[in-house]
Amino acid sequence: MHTTGLHLLDYLVFALYFIAVSAYGFWIYRRKQTGNNTAGDYFLAEGSLTWWAIGASLIASNISAEHFIGMSGSGFAIGLAISTYEWMSAATLLVVAVVFVPVYLKNRIYTMPQFLRSRYSPLVATLMAVFWLLAYVFVNLTSILYLGALALELTTGLDFYAAILGLALFAIFITIGGMRVIGYTDVVQVAVLVLGGLATVYLALSMVAEHYGSEGVFAGLALIREKAPSHFHMILPKGHQYYTRTCPA
Repeated sequence: MHTTGLHLLDYLVFALYFIAVSAYGFWIYRRKQTGNNTAGDYFLAEGSLTWWAIGASLIASNISAEHFIGMSGSGFAIGLAISTYEWMSAATLLVVAVVFVPVYLKNRIYTMPQFLRSRYSPLVATLMAVFWLLAYVFVNLTSILYLGALALELTTGLDFYAAILGLALFAIFITIGGMRVIGYTDVVQVAVLVLGGLATVYLALSMVAEHYGSEGVFAGLALIREKAPSHFHMILPKGHQYYTRTCPA
């Protein structure tokens, strides 16, 4: 029998979060049906988002099960070098903010297909939209749903396929209301993700220290630095086993 170690209060927190966010998304969707809505309202949240909500949405939209499960596993395998992926993202966002966003604001552009339509042709815009739609449906969404359902199955004992269906329905409810729903619910999700990530690190380091007969977070960190010093390198040496396995000569 699968045991999870979760208590009734844990399940109540899960249920309350999903119900509250889904209800808010559906309420925004129903309210929009009574007015004249445009694509701009959907993608720009009718201009109602504040800077902190937009910033939180950027962070929350980037973090998902692929990070908490996939990148954590990669970090266990090769160390901090996996975080180079996020440094690259930060540099890309700076380029977008400095170079592209002023152009978008000047021309009132809020989607990439719209930009490509204005800059090149409708054909290029359509090709780009179809390509990314297929990529998100068959690559991003499938991996995120799989990893999210796997996490739910292991932590709550929920059936794997039921978890996939539940996550998919939840995603529908929080997106039909557009960016106004996504923006403000992402503020809550960022807080949950940051606190949950810090709690996970604390528990993991404490367990490492306890395993080796020590106690405390810093003792666990010192033990990891002692037992696996190569995992603290941001740049992998050429002879690293990960390099030779993925980049054969």
